[in-house]
Amino acid sequence: MSIMEQNTDNVFNFSAGPAALPKAVMQQAQQELIDWQGLGTSVMEISHRSKEFIKVAQEAEQDLRDLLNIPDNYKVLFCQGGARAQFAAVPLNLLGDAETATYIDGGYWAESAV
Repeated sequence: MSIMEQNTDNVFNFSAGPAALPKAVMQQAQQELIDWQGLGTSVMEISHRSKEFIKVAQEAEQDLRDLLNIPDNYKVLFCQGGARAQFAAVPLNLLGDAETATYIDGGYWAESAV
């Protein structure tokens, strides 16, 4: 198929994230919202304590370890909130009650954190 024959109805997203996904991925995700792995329900609806979800979490962690070569003596955390939430979480977790920190404002992201 030439570039002229391609569907031009799709929106292209070149921002930092979230990114556009290939149509085949979206179609698979759409189907799996109705019936994930033959369970008759979506992965978003299963219990986080179920053996199916525990397997998903374990595979995600292992995939990340393999991709980034993370050693076994490091913990992998999956946290919600994105980068901006981490701006507060990091100093709150690393500083004691009576401690202070110096912060250098180096630009856009640093300004968001101060």
